[in-house]
Amino acid sequence: MRGHRPEVADVIREYGSTYLKTYGSSTKTGQKRVLKDICLCRTAALGGHKERCDICGHEVISYNSCRNRHCPKCQGAARAEWLDARAADLLEVPYFHVVFTLPEKLGHLALQNKCRIYGILFQAASQTLLTIAQDPKHLGAKIGFLMVLHTWGQTLTHHPHVHAVVPGGGLSVDGSRWVSCREGFFLPVRVLSVLFRKKFLSLLTEAFHAGELSLHGQLKSLSHPGRWNDLIENLEETDWVVYAKPPFGGPEQVLKYLARYSHRVAISNSRLVSVHDGKVTFRWKDYTQQSRQRTMTIATVDFIRRFLLHVLPKGFVRIRHYGFLANRIRKEKLALCRRLLCAVETKHVSNDEAGGKTANEQDHYETAQRCPVCGEGRLIHVEAIKPQRMRGEEILFYLAFDTL
Repeated sequence: MRGHRPEVADVIREYGSTYLKTYGSSTKTGQKRVLKDICLCRTAALGGHKERCDICGHEVISYNSCRNRHCPKCQGAARAEWLDARAADLLEVPYFHVVFTLPEKLGHLALQNKCRIYGILFQAASQTLLTIAQDPKHLGAKIGFLMVLHTWGQTLTHHPHVHAVVPGGGLSVDGSRWVSCREGFFLPVRVLSVLFRKKFLSLLTEAFHAGELSLHGQLKSLSHPGRWNDLIENLEETDWVVYAKPPFGGPEQVLKYLARYSHRVAISNSRLVSVHDGKVTFRWKDYTQQSRQRTMTIATVDFIRRFLLHVLPKGFVRIRHYGFLANRIRKEKLALCRRLLCAVETKHVSNDEAGGKTANEQDHYETAQRCPVCGEGRLIHVEAIKPQRMRGEEILFYLAFDTL
């Protein structure tokens, strides 16, 4: 694998079969689909198109992407489209970044019940922000915000947490005025932490008594009410981590932040250093040492196992909007916020309405379409390429990931 920049797909193609021999019985259908899609992404198996330079005749073949949301190579287009829509939602106020993290003791329970536990995480964190913000002792306003779920730490360990991006203020309870937060301060994190813990454990206990949690393997003993109560009491005595980062400089900085966080996967290809002799070396940030860059080397099978920990259940929504940014009322409430802020409301023009792309996207388009050989001609689409049949050995390999 020397001679080119390593990718997650390289690891899966070369060592995926070994991984399945070890963990195949416990690998879920959705995880196998992710492995298969990443393997096929931008290969002849998915088809593509051919472009030809209109001056020198140089031809370029581009293969289609798998469009799986866990694939490191397929997030760019989705991110650009999503960010364009979010630009229309921004207000001319400071923005804050609040993070809610689950205790490590809930890790195994979350892995066995991803959909339910991650859903409770969103529910508890959002209710906490809405409740404390509306309390007259604090902000005394109805706020709006978006939340993004991340389930990984820098070394691919399981670390579920949600990032909330919140405008620094909100609507008064009667909707007659905009209430601004104090400069550089949004809400007290200690108060948020206590209420977050209370709400999460209440919702978790409700799910337990309703029989909505899967408890097997090392968690089987928790099905006994006494052991379950011991767990809850232990968690009640644990400090839950909620922290707020310094406020953003403004809307422009918010978009830059969202570009980094909104459509991330567990690990990007750019962090891989090498894949050799059954081991993967990758870069990670040590936050205990002022984000110092370090490298870690682990077995390829363990790398794939860690990567798959972060595959979300089918249909699970990992970016959600709340308060006055909730989908049903966003347009109406944002217009009200802008009027109360005395901001000059300008119509957001989408890419389609502008007759193409934004200025930055247009520059990218121009560069991408220029011939890489002569530098003068343009690459013109000349032929669609149908998905190609795989060879016998390739078919056997991909059948290992087949979910059909």
